[in-house]
Amino acid sequence: MDTFLASLAYSLMGIALFIVTFVVVDLLTPGKLWQEIIEKQNRAVATMAGACAIAIAIVVGAAIHG
Repeated sequence: MDTFLASLAYSLMGIALFIVTFVVVDLLTPGKLWQEIIEKQNRAVATMAGACAIAIAIVVGAAIHG
């Protein structure tokens, strides 16, 4: 049971950290990221956002795994 709770805690921390860092990336990029992706259908911005999301997930996973 302790392993399950530890895994749950690390998962929640990883998700929270991912959300916070993705918001920071959104704030650092010029313009509104979601408006560019959804309304203007800008594939370059979508690719950049996806690459940032994958990179952040890799860093968070490596930091939690140790």
